Amino acid sequence: MASSSHPSFPPRSYGGNLGKLPDRSLGAAFGSSTQQQREKERQERERERLEKERIEREDQSQLTEEQREEIKEAFTLFDLDKDNKIDYHELKVAMKALGFDLPKAEILAILQTHGAPSAPPTSNAPHQSRLLLPFAQFQMIMSQRIIARDPREEVLRAFELFDEGGKGTINLQDLRRVARELGEGLEEDELAAMIDEFDLDGDGAINREEFLGICLQ
Repeated sequence: MASSSHPSFPPRSYGGNLGKLPDRSLGAAFGSSTQQQREKERQERERERLEKERIEREDQSQLTEEQREEIKEAFTLFDLDKDNKIDYHELKVAMKALGFDLPKAEILAILQTHGAPSAPPTSNAPHQSRLLLPFAQFQMIMSQRIIARDPREEVLRAFELFDEGGKGTINLQDLRRVARELGEGLEEDELAAMIDEFDLDGDGAINREEFLGICLQ
C-alpha cells in the first residue's frame, strides 16, 4: 500500500535582506535630527526677537519725554476710529506731522513690513484686506527715525514754524505771533531784545544760520 504522506519539499533559500523590516533606527535618527533643527531655528528666532526688543527699548530711551509725547499725540490725533491702529492715509499724515513727508512707496513699504491685515482672508473675501499699523510699531519706527534725524533738520523745522510766509527770516512780528500762540506774556521790549541779541548782521531779523547758531551752540 502506497504511503499517504506528502513528499517533503526542499527548503527555499531567500536572500539575506529579503523580507527584512526597515531599520527603525534610521527613521528615529532622522526624526531626531529634524527636531533638533527646528529647535535651533526656534531659539534663533527667539534671540532675534529679544535683540529687536532690546534695540527698540534703547531707541526709545534716547528720546526726550517731549519727543515721546509728540509721537503719541500724532498717532492719537490721526487714529480717527480709535482702534489703536492707523491705515495708509492716517500713517502718512501722522508722519508728516512729525516732520517726515514720505512718498507713497515708502509708506506702503512700512505697512508691508510692519503692518497687519485689518481682517484675515476668508472664502468670501480671499484677497488680503488693507494693512494697519499698530501703535507699538508706529512708536518704534518714529523713535528710530527721530534719533537718526540730523539735528539741523530739527532746528530748521522749528524755524519754519516761526517764519510765517516762508520769507527766510524771523522778525519781531513773528515772535509776537508765536508768543501769543504759546500764551507767553512777553512785553514788546523783551521781544525786541531777543531779536537784537541774535541778529548778527543787523537787518532787524533772525535768519536761518543765526537761528541754527542759537539752537546748536
